[in-house]
Amino acid sequence: MRTLSTPSPALICPPNLPGFQNGRGSSTSSSSITGETVAMVHSPPPTRLTHPLIRLASRPQKEQASIERLPDHALVQVFSFLPTNQLCRCARVCRRWYNLAWDPRLWRTIRLTGETINVDRALKVLTRRLCQDTPNVCLMLETVSVSGCRRLTDRGLYTIAQCCPELRRLEVSGCYNISNEAVFDVVSLCPNLEHLDVSGCSKVTCISLTREASIKLSPLHGKQISIRYLDMTDCFVLEDEGLHTIAAHCTQLTHLYLRRCVRLTDEGLRYLMIYCTSIKELSVSDCRFVSDFGLREIAKLESRLRYLSIAHCGRVTDVGIRYVAKYCSKLRYLNARGCEGITDHGVEYLAKNCTKLKSLDIGKCPLVSDTGLECLALNCFNLKRLSLKSCESITGQGLQIVAANCFDLQMLNVQDCEVSVEALRFVKRHCKRCVIEHTNPAFF
Repeated sequence: MRTLSTPSPALICPPNLPGFQNGRGSSTSSSSITGETVAMVHSPPPTRLTHPLIRLASRPQKEQASIERLPDHALVQVFSFLPTNQLCRCARVCRRWYNLAWDPRLWRTIRLTGETINVDRALKVLTRRLCQDTPNVCLMLETVSVSGCRRLTDRGLYTIAQCCPELRRLEVSGCYNISNEAVFDVVSLCPNLEHLDVSGCSKVTCISLTREASIKLSPLHGKQISIRYLDMTDCFVLEDEGLHTIAAHCTQLTHLYLRRCVRLTDEGLRYLMIYCTSIKELSVSDCRFVSDFGLREIAKLESRLRYLSIAHCGRVTDVGIRYVAKYCSKLRYLNARGCEGITDHGVEYLAKNCTKLKSLDIGKCPLVSDTGLECLALNCFNLKRLSLKSCESITGQGLQIVAANCFDLQMLNVQDCEVSVEALRFVKRHCKRCVIEHTNPAFF
């Protein structure tokens, strides 16, 4: 039997699954497949298909299944909606589908999931096949998402770095086996990379160019990295010096998430504001060493800042909130949950200066009362989301003032607050589209 000369795209098929024999795939959906990735050379599809669900395919040519009547461009359009593993399965149906499944337009994105998949081998086989027409480079590939693939190692990232010069988006969230060196290779060899998600990669402590790339760059380039979106959530070992290096190389950052980077301090934020002056969204939630001095640095972003999360930064008080409110007048989203030093005075200053605020979370701020809510309601008419969870000083009177002024309210969280059923009904009458999250069993 003659076999195809290129590797099969059946990369997401476990070798020992029942119903998978001699290179033929069963009708089992991909969501139930968790076996190790394998690459194989397969034979052309059999001439007789006996599976009852696809018996139409064995009829004479004039009685083809309706999907076979579709022209090539229509089938390619259908394939464009499939994830990588399903596209690989389609390539094994017949020779025509094999050729269509490898249409370069379908391979702008590779998306693999699964804790047990051998993602290093999968990336190697896929990139080798995609490089067939353009030796050693995948010019069409722009996005690689392997989040949650815990078996990903530096070897897999090296493959991406060497074969994907046009890469723009890389997601490796939860891949804790990758190191700084592999990430450096990717950002150095993929000059168009704009979106990088390394959240949960505990070994990653910095984002920088390799030494070789730094030497080769011209002075006009400035040794900069074009990343605009960077998520380093749960990179626990990131320190101020690492953030300094990131800021110095990634000056075009607009979105930066540093949630639970517990070693960061105000000094790291000072470095960040020196180099990255275009940040629109910033999260330093659960960074317990960030204080009012850090917020003073963040306030230097001025009207460019639209999103700020300082949840559970216990050292933040009204002083820090005043800095942000005074200079960041176009702020749309603020998460200050668990900042117990915030009082009505901080909320009042925020409401009077950030009148375009749309989302505010001041849950678990026990010093915020109805007085603060009244100032908020009389100034922030565009408020759509408000969380007051576990605010012990809030009563139904404060909620009624909010509902009477913020008609566009869509979400209100008053869990663990002592508010009456009448107040909740008042909110529902005035804010028709509002979803109320509460813990009052009498209200439904």
